[in-house]
Amino acid sequence: MAKAKQKPSARLPSGYDAWLLDCVPATGCDVCAANWRQLAACKQSGDVAQAARHATEIRDHTSGVHGRP
Repeated sequence: MAKAKQKPSARLPSGYDAWLLDCVPATGCDVCAANWRQLAACKQSGDVAQAARHATEIRDHTSGVHGRP
């Protein structure tokens, strides 16, 4: 059986990764810190999709848990 050719991955516009991964972890929060470390590791390895998941976790966590009065 012949291998199917893999399509090249899509190229995102310049600056899109920065927008996608933009987040600020809450100071002193272990959950935010863990996601921040994982986000940095994924960015370094080039796994932007997984890095975006960690950025989303940070945004959701900081606006949810930490955003409550």
